[in-house]
Amino acid sequence: MADSGRQQRGRAPNHADLAGAIPRIALTIAGSDSGGGAGIQADLKTFHHFGVYGTSALTLVTAQNTMGVWDVQLLRPELVAKQIEVVAGDFEVRAVKTGALGSEELIEVVAASIGEHAIPNLVVDPVMISKHGDSLMAKGAVDVLRTQLFPRAALVTPNLHEAAVLLGGPVDSEAQMQDAARAVCDLGAAAVLVKGGQLPGEDAVDLFYDGAEFVRLAATRIDTPHTHGTGCTYSAAITAFLARGETLTDAVHLAKDFIARAIASAPGLGHGHGPVDHWA
Repeated sequence: MADSGRQQRGRAPNHADLAGAIPRIALTIAGSDSGGGAGIQADLKTFHHFGVYGTSALTLVTAQNTMGVWDVQLLRPELVAKQIEVVAGDFEVRAVKTGALGSEELIEVVAASIGEHAIPNLVVDPVMISKHGDSLMAKGAVDVLRTQLFPRAALVTPNLHEAAVLLGGPVDSEAQMQDAARAVCDLGAAAVLVKGGQLPGEDAVDLFYDGAEFVRLAATRIDTPHTHGTGCTYSAAITAFLARGETLTDAVHLAKDFIARAIASAPGLGHGHGPVDHWA
């Protein structure tokens, strides 16, 4: 019965459900993907899909499509801080996620702003590299991410590459995924979701660790190149569910179900790694 209720809560609301209701509000602090498959664009689509009003603070702009990232321009830290300030000063933000932050200075100002404005339910997607292999974070920024942002996080969501950078060694088994999750929690994060979709096997397996216990989340692997924006969309779905009042454990389960459907029904747009289906 619990699983059935969770599945019902994980469906997108229809317009009748939302009529007259005050929408829950979430904030995304991330970069722009001009191709629309990842970053701010993916986050706002996902928030909207689940009936959550999306606000944003832009950190960087990319010239990007399904085939690659052609240019990146970071915004001034003062402008990023001001975006967060004016949103938090006007809206009751119930959950916030971070994506590509780009530099040490941007991570510092984002961490300080989230703390200053007491924005709850922080989901940190530690975006370091694009689907195409392009770097989206300066080399020296990882230590700042560990020391200043992770201690504020309700959840950190690294993929295997990001987990390896954070752990300082390879992460290519479920046992090493557990080691990485413990290591991130030791840095102050309340919980960790290590995404294991890059591991071989019939299932795409993620590990959720709440600081005490591990939960193994498995979904049938989909053979498709169209997975652009998977991490952004997954973490945005978790953020949306937190904004709607779900517990962290339920938010992760619901988002896992959604991202599996989003990959399975990817529309096949573009000539490279196309986006997932944000309306799955």
